Amino acid sequence: MLKFLPGLILLQVITVVIALTAPELNGFGWLRLIVPLVIAGVVTAFWFSSIAAHQRKDEINQLQACHAKEREAIRVNAERAKAKVVKQAHQETMQEVRRTTTQANIKVGLAFAGAAGLGGLLLLTQFMTLGLLLLTSVGGALGGYVLRIRQERNKLLTDSITDAPTLITAKKTSKRLLKK
Repeated sequence: MLKFLPGLILLQVITVVIALTAPELNGFGWLRLIVPLVIAGVVTAFWFSSIAAHQRKDEINQLQACHAKEREAIRVNAERAKAKVVKQAHQETMQEVRRTTTQANIKVGLAFAGAAGLGGLLLLTQFMTLGLLLLTSVGGALGGYVLRIRQERNKLLTDSITDAPTLITAKKTSKRLLKK
């Protein structure tokens, strides 16, 4: 508001000077007084309008800059939250896979133990060929199963290292938007 004070003071000074220098106020004498005052008032009004327009543009630019910063902060926070949720979901999925695999391994282990026990029983009851056949089949199946478990474990370890979620920073986001 202090930007308008010099204009108001100047307008008042012009009005006082014109009023004091007016020689006579009879007839058209008032016209000599009013015309310069109206011209000074119109010029001052345009001056004030220009000052107000520049002030309004400055405030709009400041608000736009503030909103752009807030938008970018919201975008970065959203990316961080997204990465956190993806990481949690990945960990929960891995826990569930481990739990299910453990349960399956227990069941398969019990089946192999039962088959091996049956093979041992067959050997004890003099069914040598059938017992040896059953024990070697169980041993081969158990070896294949253990090999598959190791391969899956190695694959999960390498996948979890390479598929770790990455955080997109504001610089990467803005560069990507500029390319579009």
